[in-house]
Amino acid sequence: MSFSTTRKRLTWTAIAATAALTLTACGGGDDTAGGAASGDAADPIRVGVVGASDDKWAVFQEQAEAEGIEIELVDLQDYTQANPALSQGELDVNQFQHLQFLAGYNVDAGDDLQPIGATAVYPLGLYSSKHTSLEEIPDGGQVAVPNDPTNLARALLVLQEAGLVELKDGGSSISTEADVLPSSKVTVTPVDAAQTPIQLQSVDASIINNDFVEDAGLEPEDALFQDDPDSDAAKPYINVWVARAEDKDDETLLKLAEISHSPEVVEAEKSASGGTAVIKENTPAELQEILAGIEDDIRNS
Repeated sequence: MSFSTTRKRLTWTAIAATAALTLTACGGGDDTAGGAASGDAADPIRVGVVGASDDKWAVFQEQAEAEGIEIELVDLQDYTQANPALSQGELDVNQFQHLQFLAGYNVDAGDDLQPIGATAVYPLGLYSSKHTSLEEIPDGGQVAVPNDPTNLARALLVLQEAGLVELKDGGSSISTEADVLPSSKVTVTPVDAAQTPIQLQSVDASIINNDFVEDAGLEPEDALFQDDPDSDAAKPYINVWVARAEDKDDETLLKLAEISHSPEVVEAEKSASGGTAVIKENTPAELQEILAGIEDDIRNS
């Protein structure tokens, strides 16, 4: 199977840890003349990831090569460039985002990128330096939550599942602090996600993203509560492999998503996440249905 002929021949520059994503064109040519999927060893499949130095990607690359698939890991330092790079043909596939993030991008950009495989859900936890249980959090207590739209909605759903807030109409993946009903046990204070651990000093509890748990000197098991990765509410937060719509049935790309579920890669994924990753097995069709529902919610909000 061959990729869409909209692919462009680009070479990715080396990226420092703090640099933004940059691209350098190095030719053009007819994409139908050869490519990764058609067996051209000089043109590996370009996979956009975040944190290419993570051990799991070395394991994944080894497994792909064992299946005869050569890949080039493109380390994405700027999340905002990852989907446009894929859409414009500068990547063949990416794997860095969950369905909620993808839906927001598609709606905002008028794009139609599609999930072709699931990876994992990473539970989102509620932490406290003042209380050792949910029951200790007092009526009228204050909880800090991430203020970016994707994590804010999920944090509110976590708090509702924990019995600390009630959300208008039961809440959804696009809920905001305005949807917290007055009958809620606690109030919420949206702050920058990186500030949620710091807020532990002044609030009763904080919802803290996995990215900041270790840096805050916390362990996942310190969480007073976390969402259920197998619940319907967690479906928008399934991390996925993403391709252009015209490539969503490409056999080589689907094979890469399959390889990410090999025992070796799964073990490396769980190790990289500190044991928090919950591997998901949703089919591409299921993921695409979930994505379509989220996109409809966003458009109708």
